[in-house]
Amino acid sequence: MRGFGYLSKEGVRSVWNNRMMSAASIGVLVSCLLITGAAMLISLNVNNVVEQVGKDNQITVFLKDDIDELTAIQKVGPEIRHLDNICDCEFYSKDQAITEWESELGPLFGELQGEENPLPNAFHVTMVDLSQYGETVKSIKSVEGVDMISDRSEVAKRLTDLNRLVTQVGLWLVAALGIVSLFIISNSVRMTMYSRRFEISIMKSVGATNHFVRTPFVIEGIVLGLISGVLASCIIAFLYEAMMTAVKYIVPITEIPYDQLAVEMTGGFILFGMVVGAVGALISIGRYLNMEGGEILGW
Repeated sequence: MRGFGYLSKEGVRSVWNNRMMSAASIGVLVSCLLITGAAMLISLNVNNVVEQVGKDNQITVFLKDDIDELTAIQKVGPEIRHLDNICDCEFYSKDQAITEWESELGPLFGELQGEENPLPNAFHVTMVDLSQYGETVKSIKSVEGVDMISDRSEVAKRLTDLNRLVTQVGLWLVAALGIVSLFIISNSVRMTMYSRRFEISIMKSVGATNHFVRTPFVIEGIVLGLISGVLASCIIAFLYEAMMTAVKYIVPITEIPYDQLAVEMTGGFILFGMVVGAVGALISIGRYLNMEGGEILGW
């Protein structure tokens, strides 16, 4: 335990001794985490909206003018209910519709009750899965007596397209910045190794194990990742509301409160940062572990 404490102190001290490279490593890794987090948050919010729209996705199926209320209830309704992907099918008479119009738009529509009512009978239909919207609409239109359907496919398409775009762009940027982060952290650790090459040479000459030599540098990488994760968590929490406001200009959505995401995002940032830091350090130290003391110094 005492040996590990010493190695840990050496790793933390290296972060400060090489603070310029450490700052560069942290800056790049924070940028990577912010882009990753932004893509994840937008995707989570869009998926949440898609899920809610899927649950509440009530379309209106208008019937032909010659379909009376009895025929609609006894024949058309059961056919729609038995289609795939239908969660609910509720009859909505033209008298109900005109009454709602009257309450919202004035008494003028009250004169259109009964035979004067120009509105068709309809059904309010709720789908199970929004992703099957197109196929379900086609099935409903094939039912005899159906005239037209209120089409919300544009909303579904915009949400799906936005989610796909965010996911694809996010993956490419994360991959690119992840590689850059590994490169920067590797170079930061390599500079530490260079400044301590004589010490490492002596340790290897007197029989120090690879684990003993490797541990301080891995801890240095982990510390860099930890700091990056904490900083990125604070920044993303501060920018979340502004980021979602920008998204609303594209698609009007109700965002998930950040409080519900904070624990997972912070934990994910810290874990991702520490893993990248450790891997970067391992990449940097690996080539030296098989060298003897003189080889490390270039003798």
